[in-house]
Amino acid sequence: MESGSYRLIKKSSECNARLGMVYTTRGVINTPVFMPVGTQGSVKGIPVEFLHNSDTKIILANSYHLYLRPGTEIIKKAGGIQRFNSWNKPMLTDSGGFQMFSLKEIRKINENGAEFQSHIDGSKHFFSPEKSIQVQKDIGADIIMCFDECAPYPSDYQYAGISAELSLKWAKRCKEEFYKDDSYSTQGLFGIIQGSVYNDLRLKSTYEMLDIGFTGYAVGGLSVGESKVYMHSVLDSIVHIIPENKARYLMGVGMPEDLWECVERGIDMFDCVIPTRNGRNGQVFTSLGKINIRNAEFKEDFSPLDPFCNCPTCKGYSKAYLNHLVRAQETLYLSLLSLHNIYFMIDLMSKIRKSLENDTFLKSKKEFFEKYYSRN
Repeated sequence: MESGSYRLIKKSSECNARLGMVYTTRGVINTPVFMPVGTQGSVKGIPVEFLHNSDTKIILANSYHLYLRPGTEIIKKAGGIQRFNSWNKPMLTDSGGFQMFSLKEIRKINENGAEFQSHIDGSKHFFSPEKSIQVQKDIGADIIMCFDECAPYPSDYQYAGISAELSLKWAKRCKEEFYKDDSYSTQGLFGIIQGSVYNDLRLKSTYEMLDIGFTGYAVGGLSVGESKVYMHSVLDSIVHIIPENKARYLMGVGMPEDLWECVERGIDMFDCVIPTRNGRNGQVFTSLGKINIRNAEFKEDFSPLDPFCNCPTCKGYSKAYLNHLVRAQETLYLSLLSLHNIYFMIDLMSKIRKSLENDTFLKSKKEFFEKYYSRN
């Protein structure tokens, strides 16, 4: 069984949400699952021991960043990314395609791949689909992604179609490169569906990716500026086409409200930098809604961030103290707030899975939102 293989456990009787498992050589991942992002091989500000304690099962790293620094040769000599960063659980690597999208000022794309300048020292590099797969093989994550072109939003129909077609051509080359050796014995390859907000392009991309055949399927190119209406419309148009025995991964989406809405539409896997990025900016997710701990209202609030949270931050520190740390720019707050947000997301997915076990998903979703928006 290839890493990334999916087993359906139970479907909701109320909607398209589903309970399942993703198998890897380093462990089984219960889904739906949220995957914290460790771009440089590290979830910012959080030691792996704390991630283990939060019950995180899988994290991400980015092949573009690791290729540039420290370099894949060092990671390969270390015995792979998990030995290098001491995270002995499953990992997934992005192909670098999104960085080609976000670094548009310093890259050029053609049919062969993407030429780009390093954001570190300005040196020139080239990622072809084959190069991306080779880099990800050297990094050694359990699940790796096809190299794709992520169309920006807004994109006109013609550009979105050309972009999706290019991603398809690259996906074929990625699969061919992937199976040139025995990497498939320890790694799984996911294809990425593109097509911007145009449902007919998304359908075409989905069917063509299915024809190529991958261990799992990701939906890319969402959460790049489009409205939630467009995001939901895209998912509603394509998710049901992906076979039930394949994992469905929505890339780059991770607001708490989005997790409920997209699980309801049949998504199994999520990742996003929001929990740690927002934590570093003082924004905290709680069961009673989002708060910004910088605000003056918390200067004399000696209660925990979330009365229903068992994370180390909530068990050990008050809002008033955290407010003080942020205002004083004491760097401890960066870890404490990020850690809380990770705990919150992992616990939220556990609650979602429990609701699917009990077939109470819609009721649990309604109860969550009633509390989550109670501050407003």
